[in-house]
Amino acid sequence: MRLKSINISDIKELEFNGRTVKSGIDKRPIEGSLELLKKGLVGDKQADPSVHGGLDKAIYAYTAEHYDYWQEKLGLKKLPYGQFGENFTVESMGDREILIGDIYRVGGALLQVTQPRVPCFKLGIRMNDPMFPAKFMKSGRYGFYLRVLEEGSVKAGDSIELVEKSDSAMSVWEIMQIMHAGSNMNRNEIIKALAIEALSTDWRSEFEHKLSSLS
Repeated sequence: MRLKSINISDIKELEFNGRTVKSGIDKRPIEGSLELLKKGLVGDKQADPSVHGGLDKAIYAYTAEHYDYWQEKLGLKKLPYGQFGENFTVESMGDREILIGDIYRVGGALLQVTQPRVPCFKLGIRMNDPMFPAKFMKSGRYGFYLRVLEEGSVKAGDSIELVEKSDSAMSVWEIMQIMHAGSNMNRNEIIKALAIEALSTDWRSEFEHKLSSLS
């Protein structure tokens, strides 16, 4: 596993349905090392902190192998890293293998997986396709958020070392299926998800609400 690219952005204005919205989704690769703090990479910006960034979502990671899928699916020769709004483009970290709660050493930083990524309409703007967020979800290629347990310096090319495998046995892909099960919600699966200590606060609240609706 390796960190292939670090991508950051300033806040930019995007056109959407005849109006202007602000977003930090336009991530672009950077050269050299960058400090990773508890709330994210130095120099990276989010337009709406209520849904992006924060301690539980300091870093969004997307595996490079997903790029191969999307390039073929969309008929494109090459998509630049950062295209999906990720901070870290990583290697060999698929959604079905990475578990919620896994802890990794990346450069001088220590990070923990907290939840999958659910895209908003701004990804549709980024891809010039308002239906793309739905296609993204259907693909099962979500990527995942990480919290920073130890701050440190990171750079493209750093190895990613598994420090502690989560005992949750619930992958990024699996927990997304439980979250979006709709009328097929399973009480035991929700309880299993809630037992994961590393789960983000937002997702914990969502699962608690789902569980109460089944009572």
